[in-house]
Amino acid sequence: MSKKYSIFITVLFCLFIFGFGIALIVSPSRDFSEQENRYLSQFKAPTLSTLRTGEFMEGFEDYVTDQFPLRDGWIRLKALSERALGKQENNSVYFGTDGQTLFAHFTIISRDELAQRVGFVNKLADNVDVPVYFSLVPDKSWAVNLLPDNAPNIDDGSTIEGAMELCGEGVTFIDLRFLLGDWCGNADPRGNNSFYRTDHHWTTMGAYRGYTMLMEGIGLQGTDFGVSYTQVSDSFYGTTYSASGADWIKPDSIYTMIPEGGTRGNITVTRYPEGEPIESTMYHPEKLEVKDKYAYFLGGNQPLCIIKNPDAVGGKLLVIRDSYSDSLAPFLAEEFQEVHLFDLRYNNMSLKQYVADNGIDQVLVLYSANNFNTDKNLFKLGL
Repeated sequence: MSKKYSIFITVLFCLFIFGFGIALIVSPSRDFSEQENRYLSQFKAPTLSTLRTGEFMEGFEDYVTDQFPLRDGWIRLKALSERALGKQENNSVYFGTDGQTLFAHFTIISRDELAQRVGFVNKLADNVDVPVYFSLVPDKSWAVNLLPDNAPNIDDGSTIEGAMELCGEGVTFIDLRFLLGDWCGNADPRGNNSFYRTDHHWTTMGAYRGYTMLMEGIGLQGTDFGVSYTQVSDSFYGTTYSASGADWIKPDSIYTMIPEGGTRGNITVTRYPEGEPIESTMYHPEKLEVKDKYAYFLGGNQPLCIIKNPDAVGGKLLVIRDSYSDSLAPFLAEEFQEVHLFDLRYNNMSLKQYVADNGIDQVLVLYSANNFNTDKNLFKLGL
């Protein structure tokens, strides 16, 4: 290697290292990544305490990773490189064997931690005088048989099996797995299976299948809506796609089965984004123009949302929700006079008091299995 070439490589290396370092310093920090649909880590000044415990360096590493210049482009480049090398994963996302389906890593927890989490559900049942139902949506990695061989971080069914065993006498567990697995013959003629290819959420058809099993578990006769779809988008890229950098994946389509206002046209929706009521709708077409198109259902995450249908047969249902409930809500609204969607992440009201004050007839705790394993707010169930 010649001296000139060595100098060239050294200068190039320094420009690369220091150039990106300077760019990181002078570039304004981003609060939110629309591509990944999440809030990004921010710089926190060190203190003696955080330096001593190592907390500062952990936070600084997260900050550099999230705020790295041209981050989105580097993620895409890395995904293409990994695929060219024959690898089946990038940025904690597996590439499906069909070349078009993506799977986010599933978080597996210990039996003791799962028992603690289910214990919060049991505590809720002890605190209220109405029936409490509990259900977990299996992860896509359990339901869709397109994972690469020997993928370790997947839903092996142990979370749902363990939750069923740990439920107390006051909790009725409703198993949703039977109709959600693709091997159950649930492929729809339009390719609308139970889960989106580019996202972790269930599709409208998946939510409908979940609805039929929930109604059976609660003891109601669910309505047969057939396969009357309305396509509202053919360009949906979900959060799994955003994290993967896999820009060769085709977009998903979003469908609805229930019209705005319900099948009778008398359903009303009220949101409580900051404690005060705001008239709203089941569907938000404006969200189809942004990256997070799943927010089309009910407008996205919020502390509380109440849907009323005076002609429904059921009473008042309180749903302790995560985002899977948003596409499920239109189906529930057909059966219950009131559906109260309560999000523990943004709402600190006492559930015991809320049930009493609002005349709730029954409670449904509904989470995806992965969210149930990771949500840090489940302790509020027992308050």
